[in-house]
Amino acid sequence: LGTGLFVAFSILACLFTGAALSLPPLFSITLGFIQSRSCSQIFGWFWADTRHQLPGLSLALMALLLAVSANIGVATMVSSFRLTFIDFLDQRLAPELFIEVDNAAKSSELETYLVEKQIEVLPLLISKQKIANQPSLLFGVRVSRTYQDSWQFLDAVPNAWDLVASGSGVVVNEQLARKAGLRVGDQVTIEQDLSLLVAAIVGDYGNPKGQVVASERVVKKLKPGIYAAQFGVRSNDVTSLRQQITTDLDIPNNSMINQAEIKAMSMEVFERTFTITSALNILTLSIAGFALLMSLLTLADIRISQLAPLWSLGLTRRQLGWLELIRCFALTIFVFVFALPLGLALAWVLLNIVNVEAFGWLLPMHLFPEKYITLAFYALMAGSLAAAWPAIKLMRTPASSLLKVFSNEH
Repeated sequence: LGTGLFVAFSILACLFTGAALSLPPLFSITLGFIQSRSCSQIFGWFWADTRHQLPGLSLALMALLLAVSANIGVATMVSSFRLTFIDFLDQRLAPELFIEVDNAAKSSELETYLVEKQIEVLPLLISKQKIANQPSLLFGVRVSRTYQDSWQFLDAVPNAWDLVASGSGVVVNEQLARKAGLRVGDQVTIEQDLSLLVAAIVGDYGNPKGQVVASERVVKKLKPGIYAAQFGVRSNDVTSLRQQITTDLDIPNNSMINQAEIKAMSMEVFERTFTITSALNILTLSIAGFALLMSLLTLADIRISQLAPLWSLGLTRRQLGWLELIRCFALTIFVFVFALPLGLALAWVLLNIVNVEAFGWLLPMHLFPEKYITLAFYALMAGSLAAAWPAIKLMRTPASSLLKVFSNEH
């Protein structure tokens, strides 16, 4: 019905609201099915009684459902971004050394120096201009094995880099492709008298602007005065090469960047996000567990009149307490079973709708079973801890309190 962040977040609101409201009837159907197949009278009563408690527990169970599903969704999104981010860094930081110069003479001198030493050098020409009516950056590259081996495309024609090298094709980033409605095989207008084939579309995560990668010959022809201000350099000994360049060409050390250090620093920052995510998981589940605890404590006194007949029929208070623990444990398992598809649906909406509307790029979705097992353990811990206090309280209920039920009935 529309586009934009408002619509994207409205989808999330409808998804969560609908899932929460559907939980009690789904629980009732599930418990009724299990009850009909119970071979024991005790467990037949147990499942029927659990259905009877649903109205009093529904809000707490909804809170637990939303907490668990949100954790699953966010964990899937963050972990998917992590895998994509690592591949993206490997792609963009493939040259071991990055060098920046500030004038054409130094650019020419550096390129000649590296070529004479038979070192693979990847000059990068950059020009700002409007492409397909979108403000964009035009990059001129020297196509080499590094680009062919490192870059992964979202979509591409066969031999895309060969077309770029020949000057008949370009690579556009996903942001520009979405904004301008471009697809692989379309023609994109670089300048008024120049249109080139879209040979490939590449993911460009974290960048809101359009980018086009063309052959350096094409860019030099369009911009005769342009020079390569940035260079990627392949080297097995970055430290030694930096020292040589500083000594021989008088290029300051702070104009050269070890790409491996950039990648390590980026990953360190990203890992902190995982630490924060884990803390938020525990926090939200703790809040949901507290809500469940309050509901169980509220019901505990009311349930004395319901449990007294079972005690009089021979079940001990300890057995009744254990049944309460089992009830909460079972309900938590059911909540997780319902939360898993909801969490994956949430992750899909975040990656495919919210992310695209907010940033203009789509992230691939990956599944992480080991993380879901960990979250299931956290949820069971929250549910068990919430049930422990009411269960212990029931186990320690004086026999006189249970007998009063029959006295009152008399």
